[in-house]
Amino acid sequence: MKPLLIIAGAGYLGTEIASQASGYQVVTATKSGGDSHEACDLSSAEQVAALAQKHPSPDVVIHCASSGRGGADAYRDVFLKGAQNLLHAFPQAHLILTSSTSVYHQTDGSEVNESSPTDPIRETSQLLLEAEKIVLNAGGTIARLAGLYGPGRSVVLRKFLDGSAVIEESGQRILNQIHVGDAASATLHLASQKLPGIFNVSDNQPISQLECYQGLAKYFDRPLPPTGEKNTSRKRAWTHKKILNQKILTTGWSPGFPVFFDALDSLSSIS
Repeated sequence: MKPLLIIAGAGYLGTEIASQASGYQVVTATKSGGDSHEACDLSSAEQVAALAQKHPSPDVVIHCASSGRGGADAYRDVFLKGAQNLLHAFPQAHLILTSSTSVYHQTDGSEVNESSPTDPIRETSQLLLEAEKIVLNAGGTIARLAGLYGPGRSVVLRKFLDGSAVIEESGQRILNQIHVGDAASATLHLASQKLPGIFNVSDNQPISQLECYQGLAKYFDRPLPPTGEKNTSRKRAWTHKKILNQKILTTGWSPGFPVFFDALDSLSSIS
């Protein structure tokens, strides 16, 4: 019998993880349920306990639920309470939390690995760090994901195509990205090895904003976007750093799309 995998959150990433998890018996859970998903509000200890009663012996639990674009209260419910409730309800399972490279605060273009300082200004990123500590203290795994893109979803490509893109100042701010298929395969790789600790999940080549738009302009045979002031109101906060992924590479995983431009032929209907 295949081991049981519970995926808490079946959004863009969770759906892709489920589609790749052929080696597992998969149960997906969302807040509202429906569409073959179990209904489970991660912030409710009672609902998570009920999920555990129904599926008592998972090998791995992957927490990849979304905050729904919410603020600090949503992050506290989904990530902090969610991690606590999952650990309490599934004490024997290996828990993986998909976090974010937004916890790195660096703005000087420096290279960042898993041991680099994390002192984010935004409360949402601070709450992510609190949730990470809870999972790490229990021997779990943290997958810090770079900016997610893939079929139907790419912020930089959408803005380039709809004409809203702006090259901020000199365009030197570094973009760190990961294809959703690669994010899913990395998460499942960590699950299969039950590797504890923190792992950056990013592609192999961070690129500057200018390099990104130059590549898109060449690919689509369009002019470069105009220049303007830097956008300090970004959801993931304004940062400028190069995310290094060597740690996960040494475990035997590698991305199918090592560079953002490798995926352009596969991207369509961007929203």
